[in-house]
Amino acid sequence: MRINLKTTLVCLCAVVVFVTLSIWTRCGGEIPSLTRSLHNENIKSDVMQDGPNDHGGSELQSFEELDCNINGEYTIGCRREGEEVYLPFSFLHKYFEVYGKLATYDGYERFEWSHSYSKVYYPKTKYDPRGVFLYFENYNVEVRERVKCISASEGVPVSTQWESQGYYYPTQIAQFGLSHYSKNLTEPEPRRKILEDGFVIKPTWVVPHGGSMTRSFDQQSSSYVLNYHTTETGLILRMEHVLDFVLSADLKLSTNDNSSLIVILQNREKKDSWSLHYTCSNRLIYAKDEDIYHGMDCDQDNMSWHRITRDLLIDLQKGLLYQNKPRRKLSRSKFKVTTIILEGSGQLDNLTLSSSEHLAHFYAAAQWFVANQDVDTGGWANSVKRRGAPGMHDLLPGWYSAMGQGHGMSVLARAYYHSGGDQQYLETAVRALRPFRVLSKDGGVLAMFLDQVPWYEEYPTQPPSFVLNGFIYSLIGLYDLLTLAPSKYVEEANILFQQGMHSLKKLLLAFDTGSGTNYDLRHVTIGTAPKIARWDYHSTHINQLLLLATIDKDPLLSTTATRWVGYMNDEQEINILERDIRRLKSEQDDDDIKNK
Repeated sequence: MRINLKTTLVCLCAVVVFVTLSIWTRCGGEIPSLTRSLHNENIKSDVMQDGPNDHGGSELQSFEELDCNINGEYTIGCRREGEEVYLPFSFLHKYFEVYGKLATYDGYERFEWSHSYSKVYYPKTKYDPRGVFLYFENYNVEVRERVKCISASEGVPVSTQWESQGYYYPTQIAQFGLSHYSKNLTEPEPRRKILEDGFVIKPTWVVPHGGSMTRSFDQQSSSYVLNYHTTETGLILRMEHVLDFVLSADLKLSTNDNSSLIVILQNREKKDSWSLHYTCSNRLIYAKDEDIYHGMDCDQDNMSWHRITRDLLIDLQKGLLYQNKPRRKLSRSKFKVTTIILEGSGQLDNLTLSSSEHLAHFYAAAQWFVANQDVDTGGWANSVKRRGAPGMHDLLPGWYSAMGQGHGMSVLARAYYHSGGDQQYLETAVRALRPFRVLSKDGGVLAMFLDQVPWYEEYPTQPPSFVLNGFIYSLIGLYDLLTLAPSKYVEEANILFQQGMHSLKKLLLAFDTGSGTNYDLRHVTIGTAPKIARWDYHSTHINQLLLLATIDKDPLLSTTATRWVGYMNDEQEINILERDIRRLKSEQDDDDIKNK
């Protein structure tokens, strides 16, 4: 007898459904709706399952579209499934300032929810100024959008935070230096490949017609170097170098014939190429199509050696952004260095490609602080205008920042220690204490809260604003200096630090809102609405207190930090909710007793 396959499958399905319903009913469960459809597979991620991505024992009810009216203000599209109503997470994210993302690990996809987007770093030991600076090994200052480029002349970031043309911002330069100092301690030793040293390593350069190349001993650098001269076409060194994109070189370029060092990067997948030009120019950065120029201030009268250390992918990314091309992360695995070209006339030594050069970046920052300090005032001036909040005067170019001063001392104290006692770093750091003695209204960084409590101002506004995170950073800078400097230099730094710690303990709880922290105390000084700290600033407050708690055992610091961590996890709201539930349950029990 011929059996119809389709009929057999239908019968089998009927039997399975009958058995399932019999077992469900026998176990006391409700009969699930049979109207559920396969399109529910598209919304599995919208509900919680018993196990991650385990849909074997849990069917989903069909949903219907629903309008949700939000506090009578506006309407958004929602979904209803049974007695549950689901709101789009994009709405919850903005409305309640919560954060979430889909993440796949252990072979499962999950939705991770958090009440803040920042991380708290718990110190493992007592803070040591010889070691990493807070959690700055996780900082990548150069990739920030408000960094226009890394100056080819100074080797430090150029900021656009308050002026699009770009300027040197002491606080940002210090963070750049401190992040690389910290990375040097936490990352493996870099890989290095020397391409040309003028003596031992002598690669084969392609010398164009009419050009010349020699190697000789240079008295000024006390080293063997490569000498070159070209007219229309430069010397060419071809290669296939991958993964390591930090280029270092000693250069002496002629200013008379547009001399430059050119590095060609190629995308290994798409095969498109870009040319990075390092040349004598007053322009920080310029780009057109595939050519990106980073300018160096070459000595016009007396050719001098210039040491450059460049992250080629950062230089490429900044050039693309200069042309307003879409921002994208550049993967190191997708690029290679194919060519290095020397154009014009000049000398070259110690041409190297490496995986990182953190100490070179750190010392570039330290040298910037040495070279750019006002010796009389001890300050590093901010050269741009910063608009004040309504009710406060603008900060005019030339203002000092306690945070910038403190960060600068943190850089210089480490440079003094790491260099084995180079006196220029110590003397510069000690001079940086001077603005802490001058009232902010007179050009310093010192303000008085209610004419009684001294405070070191990140932004020396009039009236004062009393920013918390900048004040604590200045305390850490003072501590770094008094810890690493010889004893005869530390008395003033210690007095300022102890004074600041006393002030912090006096005012700390004024920043506590009960659910977060205030960024500053403008609501006190100018009677305006409080400026609530974003979660990243709130977590910075916590991290700073946790650090200070390792060197000052006053429980105020640790208990306050613990409470502020609770705000990030929404534990305060959970505790209040649990309290209300207990109260309601108690009232219900009392009513039951009365009814009985």
